[in-house]
Amino acid sequence: MTTVRPPRGRPAPEPAQPARTPPAAVVAVRRLFGVEHPDAMIVVGTVIFLVLFGLVMVLSSSAVTSAQNNEGDFFAVFLRQGLFALIGIPLMLTIARLPAMFWRRWARHAVMLGLGLQLLVFTGLGYDYGGNQNWISLGGFTAQPSEFLKLALVVWLATVLADRANAFTDWRSVVIPAVPVSGLAIVMVLAGQDLGTASIMIAIVLAALFFAGAPLRYLAGMVSVVALGAVMFALTSSSRSNRIDVWLNGCAPEDYEFTCWQSVHALWALGSGGVFGVGLGNSATKWRWLPHAESDFIFAIVGEELGLIGALVVLVLFAVLAVGLVRLVRRHENPFHRIATGAIMVWIVGQALVNIGVVLGMLPVLGLPLPFISVGGSALVSSLLAIGVVLSLARDLPLPHRGELAGAPLPRTAPGPAPRPAGPRAR
Repeated sequence: MTTVRPPRGRPAPEPAQPARTPPAAVVAVRRLFGVEHPDAMIVVGTVIFLVLFGLVMVLSSSAVTSAQNNEGDFFAVFLRQGLFALIGIPLMLTIARLPAMFWRRWARHAVMLGLGLQLLVFTGLGYDYGGNQNWISLGGFTAQPSEFLKLALVVWLATVLADRANAFTDWRSVVIPAVPVSGLAIVMVLAGQDLGTASIMIAIVLAALFFAGAPLRYLAGMVSVVALGAVMFALTSSSRSNRIDVWLNGCAPEDYEFTCWQSVHALWALGSGGVFGVGLGNSATKWRWLPHAESDFIFAIVGEELGLIGALVVLVLFAVLAVGLVRLVRRHENPFHRIATGAIMVWIVGQALVNIGVVLGMLPVLGLPLPFISVGGSALVSSLLAIGVVLSLARDLPLPHRGELAGAPLPRTAPGPAPRPAGPRAR
């Protein structure tokens, strides 16, 4: 009888491990949002949580003023904000499925449309609110065109800078493609006396140039020019100069009822919340003590009702959002994708930091809403559209391997010894 004996010293081959498939719930969520990359899922999950949290805080902070201004209807402001959320979230998920080529093809049309809408604020459709001529009203519908101009500017900058990314030779190559159109947009917003929105738009332009690879020495020069221009613009208005003077030198007794009112009551609201807060809905400063409690100063109501813990939760959520966006920026190899995602990150996270800094007294009052949380239909929808663009660009990213998801490098197969020939057959 003839038998074949396996060679000695060779381990038996292990059965192949079957490929692990994600749970059905994860697959369903990915199909719903149209994204597969885990970093994109972090971004969209954080944004939706911020929107839902914002709706709760809008209801709590606006109930009193809503009842006084809407014939006893405590829910008028909340329902209007909820309507914009119901519009913005499906729009975000819809445009998340668009290819990147769509944004490049329509970028110039979008920025021209945004500039055209911004011009309407200087016509009979525009109206003044809070000292800013940056709103339009048509048939009972109000909107702030500058919020959508931000998104158009992001896509346009990414388009014109992508072709010359990392190839800037002198200051003309930095200034000429980016400054003329973006400068016109910023000047139009400043003409409406909206320094806060103009500041965010300047940050968008600088971020786009940075992620396009512009030399830092040229960016430093542009920052110096912008800072000088901001000082000169602030001095042209007594209201702006007074706010800056109070921020630098503190509040005098004669400033309490005018320039310092919002800042002082915002700090009182934060201080009275303690660690755990006075309870959701139990704010005292929202009873007409803190103007714009549901919009620019909603973070103060969060600190008062939910305490230090609630305020830290908001900070952690924006930190998680920033980490997810940074990871997407680092993974993008296409310049257009990298520039657009980076500029949107600076817009959303930077505006959140400015808003929180104003409430904490670290910055002068600028009138910027807290993204995804404050009242404001234009701001909410435009921010959700911007996240939709981020998700759309993230669809082109390859899915990371399992080792990358775990934060460890992929294992490398070490070369083994050459297989020995099979032994002689035993008879």
